[in-house]
Amino acid sequence: MSEQPPIKLLLVDDEASLRQPLAEYLSRQGFVVRQAADASKARSALIDETPDLVLLDIMMPGEDGLSLCRHLIEAKKLPVIFLTARGEATDRIVGLEIGADDYVVKPFEPRELVARIRSVLRRSARQTTPPTVVDALYQFEGWELDPLKRRLSDPEGTVIPISSAEFRLLCAFLDHPRQVLDRDRLLDMVQGREAHLFDRAVDNQVSRLRRKMEDDSRDPRLIQTVWGGGYRLAADVRRVAQEAE
Repeated sequence: MSEQPPIKLLLVDDEASLRQPLAEYLSRQGFVVRQAADASKARSALIDETPDLVLLDIMMPGEDGLSLCRHLIEAKKLPVIFLTARGEATDRIVGLEIGADDYVVKPFEPRELVARIRSVLRRSARQTTPPTVVDALYQFEGWELDPLKRRLSDPEGTVIPISSAEFRLLCAFLDHPRQVLDRDRLLDMVQGREAHLFDRAVDNQVSRLRRKMEDDSRDPRLIQTVWGGGYRLAADVRRVAQEAE
């Protein structure tokens, strides 16, 4: 039985006094860690090798972590955990809206970070290889979502770009059609963490999906608001096996 390859991390933080000891600790935990002191060096590192997960500081000189996070998620489809200072609540919310998978607040316990890394990677693995219907398309109201390619097509066949966070939110609705999902449950399914303080992140992601999927986002037909309850996908959903290419 072959051994699993080690998990590769990219640690991006301009504080060498934090970055280097943390990289050493994570290496002792069995991870392969590559370091970058800023966004420019991180982008260069990504050309050479694709990590399994990125640990990303928000506040950095030059390009900040939020801008780099958007690139990592939308262009690279990589899981991201933010490393944030206590006073950056607004930035944490924006990061979650962009699609970051989790965050830890400095100073943090390294063992907690390791647990969060493993949790995010487990969740990511479940999303990319769901059991029995891994290659089945979602079809609803003329729309189609390919969960493997993360490709959303409208009823005319036009591909609609969506972020990783929007993809996870849409999958939550498609897996529970016509069910009312409150914000806490959506956050648990989408973020996989006790993030009830960030209800606004769900509201904003729903608004973004509506702008992309509804004829009139102010009077939504597909993703409906249930006052006092949350949101509901008002559509029947079929899973259809894909034809071999």
